Amino acid sequence: MTDYINEKKETERAAVISVLRRDGDAGQTESSLDELERLVDTAGGETVVRMVQARQTPDVRTYLGKGKIAELRDLCVNNLITLVVADTELTPSQIRNMEDILSSDTNVRVIDRTMLILDIFALHARTAEGRLQVELAQLRYTAPRLIGKGTALSRQGGSSGSIATRGPGESKLETDRRVIKRKMNAIEAELAEIEKRRATQRKARQRSEICSAAIVGYTNAGKSTLLNRLTDAGILAEDKLFATLDPTTRRFTLPGGEDVLLVDTVGFIRNLPHHLVKAFRSTLDEASFSDITIIVADASDPECESQLGVTEKLLEELGASGKPTLCLMNKCDRNGEVIPHPPAGIPSENVFYVSAVTGEGLDGFVGRLEELVHDGSGFVTFEIPLSRQDVVAGLYRMAEVKDISYAETITVTALCDSYARGYYSEWIKK
Repeated sequence: MTDYINEKKETERAAVISVLRRDGDAGQTESSLDELERLVDTAGGETVVRMVQARQTPDVRTYLGKGKIAELRDLCVNNLITLVVADTELTPSQIRNMEDILSSDTNVRVIDRTMLILDIFALHARTAEGRLQVELAQLRYTAPRLIGKGTALSRQGGSSGSIATRGPGESKLETDRRVIKRKMNAIEAELAEIEKRRATQRKARQRSEICSAAIVGYTNAGKSTLLNRLTDAGILAEDKLFATLDPTTRRFTLPGGEDVLLVDTVGFIRNLPHHLVKAFRSTLDEASFSDITIIVADASDPECESQLGVTEKLLEELGASGKPTLCLMNKCDRNGEVIPHPPAGIPSENVFYVSAVTGEGLDGFVGRLEELVHDGSGFVTFEIPLSRQDVVAGLYRMAEVKDISYAETITVTALCDSYARGYYSEWIKK
């Protein structure tokens, strides 16, 4: 499996393009192009041309209109551009037609936003599961595009080389489709086995009664930096989009001695390709099965509020909403006047303005996390007569016994919720 962008060691010069519909939001279009430029940078490219065309609808043949596509061709020649990235999902015929026009004077490749994100995921996948998920997403995206331009498709061809070149006819395309279908089936079977193991591990965690908290949020919000700060996880944390792809779980000991599992998840992004959501479902399910959700947002980003909206929407789609949620407005050290407002549905006591880099504000967050983990619980010491082993057995059933010693009486220290504390109140040590 290879990637779209980094076929050469030198930095590729790129143009990013978009169509602003007459009823569209110019500000949102510019913000989306800003993000596309950052994606190009993450993939190892350099954006040297940026173009937006206002028109009723994108051209069905060439995405941009006739005049704009000619202007783009001249810009590609004059600026030595070899890559054009559209801030949308292009059809196979649009890619083919644009490449035919743009490559009349120089060799220019055309890709879309989904192809670029797939490329970045391929670059950053480290585990076997991550690589399989990326390859599956690429194959799902490739399959309906086999009729497109052969050179574009070759960039995601597998080791067999079956889709590395333009086929001579329909028989070649049919062969390619069968190869892709067989490969997809094999990858899906491998991922199903991995998901079974993940489900077994998840059940073991649930049986151990260790609370889990999923760290979620927009890409590059600082999730990995937060995990590193709290647990010395040592995972990659870069100021780039999708620097972390594979989920990481670390045990974190709260000030009161209680352990909680923190799970770092893949970052969200607007217009996240459906193929990626489907391929990464088992990984994203970590957010669904966690006991607590920790949303991390980049408070220094002007698009913070819209990014929080994307995060909330994706959590709803994953079935991960409606549970205890903490919101960290991160990177406050970069912005003296924090303007963004947290999601309306999160109580103010669950919102913290922090810096995962400096540690500012994290003490309050950790204290509130401990309260949610305990859910009104606390450590209680009981003094029980030796004859009342039934009380000891009851505490083992209804609470989390941390320490027990035998002398003239039985001394038990246990983490109890309000019900267990009230039920055995007469044996609480005075």
